[in-house]
Amino acid sequence: MAETAGLSLIGKLAATVGASEAALKILLSILLAHPISLFHRYNLYGRNQDLQHVYFAVCGLAIGIFNYGWDIFHTLATVIVVYIILRVAGGTLMSAVITLAFTMGYLLIGYYVTSTETYDIKWTMPECVLTLRLTGLAFDLYDGSKPLESLSAENKKVALTKMPSFLEVLAHSYFPASFLVGPQFSMKRYQDFVSGKFRGSESGLPDCLGAAVSRSLTGVLYLALYQVGYLYFPDNYLVSEDFQALGIIKRLFYMGVWGHIALYKYICIWLLCEGVCIEVGLTYNGVDKDGKTKWDGCANVNLSKFEGATIFTHYIESFNINTNHWVAQYIYKRLKFLGNKHLSQLGVLLFLAVWHGLHSGYYMCFFLEFVCLVMERDLQAMLTRNKAVLEFLSRPGVSHLTWILLKLYTLVFMGYCMAPFVLLSVHKWFTAFFNTFFIGHAVWMGWHAYRPLVKILLPPAKESVS
Repeated sequence: MAETAGLSLIGKLAATVGASEAALKILLSILLAHPISLFHRYNLYGRNQDLQHVYFAVCGLAIGIFNYGWDIFHTLATVIVVYIILRVAGGTLMSAVITLAFTMGYLLIGYYVTSTETYDIKWTMPECVLTLRLTGLAFDLYDGSKPLESLSAENKKVALTKMPSFLEVLAHSYFPASFLVGPQFSMKRYQDFVSGKFRGSESGLPDCLGAAVSRSLTGVLYLALYQVGYLYFPDNYLVSEDFQALGIIKRLFYMGVWGHIALYKYICIWLLCEGVCIEVGLTYNGVDKDGKTKWDGCANVNLSKFEGATIFTHYIESFNINTNHWVAQYIYKRLKFLGNKHLSQLGVLLFLAVWHGLHSGYYMCFFLEFVCLVMERDLQAMLTRNKAVLEFLSRPGVSHLTWILLKLYTLVFMGYCMAPFVLLSVHKWFTAFFNTFFIGHAVWMGWHAYRPLVKILLPPAKESVS
């Protein structure tokens, strides 16, 4: 009792369930977004757009103050400065570059001022989301100033030919269901939503409640899985005495399980947020081949691909989908001038590391992702050119064994990649790697040393001569 005597009601509740007060506030904020969304659905959807903008902006700011107090006005200052930049010079490449530099600079200063040795749930979290949202807005205005035929299909969908009003920018920035942790969505999607285009039927309200309940309940399931798993595999498990006492095989397997549970923390929050976005009607994505409305326009995780991953590319394609799509559209494709896909990919991963924060663990994590994907794609290319091996691997029994081995590989080594991302401090993640004999570094960074042997074992199929 003495430990919780000085805590607020939410702090006491957080201590009871074994969570931090900041984390519980985020969860409560997502729950609060449900009545906010339902009120909009039944009272404001398809009506006066300025009224909708005010509603979303006020509700989002209120949620921000509930979580971070007056620190949330760092985000408001960012919105105001970027709006001025875009009002003065919007539609130019310079305005997009200045917006990116300003938002990233403000975010990094925030990280520097507030950072500790652990992951910090502070005002920099929504600032992190806002950095991408406002930068995307600046690039969409720039793309909208160019000839339509010069744009890619994706850019055509989101390009803006007209500067949004300040109310639109505020509402887009503080959209209650996504302001704190995402998902990302374009200004064009927001404008289509408030104009009433996302009904899913010719008349009436969007028929999205069933999909919203399903996604939200799935989020609750993953939250429960995370909470139970965390009891056995907490964040610091890889540097604990219990972990060091295990044999190397168990260490590697448990590292994989630990990493999977660590990812569930993000998955459950994304699913819960997506459920609110579906509920309000933002996620309309056309209809499928059977004419059924799709409400997956803001999906941030593909659960079937994630849980069934057998190569690391599956994880990349299924996890944090919106952010990956954002960096592909606004960073990767705009690094074409480098003339090298590996350099462009490295640039993207460096951007993501900086965007996440100043901790060394982020940089090591994304470096490992880079060397892992280089090896994986090179090896896949070798296998694709060897028909005999592919035929052997597709045989009954062999294919099942291959799947099991690949599943174990991705499970274990995803945990290895996640170690620095979760542990953050160099002395912690170095200890975790030391406890597993730096096996991931040896496999991926040593690829070019043993690649010639693999190439001999997997020679390309000889073309038949007629």
